[in-house]
Amino acid sequence: MAVPSYFTTGEKVAHYSVRVYVGLVLLFLIAPIIAIMPLSFNSESFFSYPMPGYSLKWYNDFFFNERWISAVKLSVIVAFATTVLATTLGTLAALGLSRANFPARASVMAVLISPMIVPVIISAVGMFKFYSSVGVAGSLPGIILAHTALATPFVVITVTATLMGFDRTLMRAGASLGAAPHTVFFKVVLPLILPGMISGALFAFATSFDEVVVVLFLASPEQRTLPLQMFSGIREQISPTITAAATVLVLFSTALLVTVELLRRRSERLRGIRS
Repeated sequence: MAVPSYFTTGEKVAHYSVRVYVGLVLLFLIAPIIAIMPLSFNSESFFSYPMPGYSLKWYNDFFFNERWISAVKLSVIVAFATTVLATTLGTLAALGLSRANFPARASVMAVLISPMIVPVIISAVGMFKFYSSVGVAGSLPGIILAHTALATPFVVITVTATLMGFDRTLMRAGASLGAAPHTVFFKVVLPLILPGMISGALFAFATSFDEVVVVLFLASPEQRTLPLQMFSGIREQISPTITAAATVLVLFSTALLVTVELLRRRSERLRGIRS
């Protein structure tokens, strides 16, 4: 954005100084990621700069090694199932919390988003204790349910934020025209809150796909998600294939964030808001 012409010299200096400062902070945050990505093209089986040569063999190992392929498949299965459950439960919770007469709304919201606040190691220990007592520890449903508990708060927050700009007179208008409640929901409410639901679903997918601590506690020895495979690879045998996997994850996460931003802008346009 251009600097307004009425800014004084001091205001212009402050304006550009803030931009430079924010850019440096951003560079500081992403520098470790930028540093690790070129190593995925290293021709040698060790991490070093400068690199003696370039090669795609670590990507070849990542995409065609059965061990890594199995880890990716399991991560996708768990993340997809988690996304479906978290989006459904989170949307229903947000719709309930958005009602004006909902009792103890703040307390219920605090409980729902507590998995985002409580350290994940504490959640993992508690889930392991509970799931072991009911016999689902070490099973695929147990991992999915645990990830659903961690991912649902993201859906609750995004859908709740979308509902804050929702005009409830549209629901009353639909009802006054004789539409059944489920018709009003699918024809009026759902199209307007869909961007928030999709954003929450993407966050839920990313949360499950990147999670490793809970999987360490709940997964059986045969169940290795991609983050767990990377973690085990660092502990057991350091391989540059891990850098290739990390680069793929970074690009995937970047694509998700770009999608979320595009959905946010679309949601603003639907509500008639101009950023």
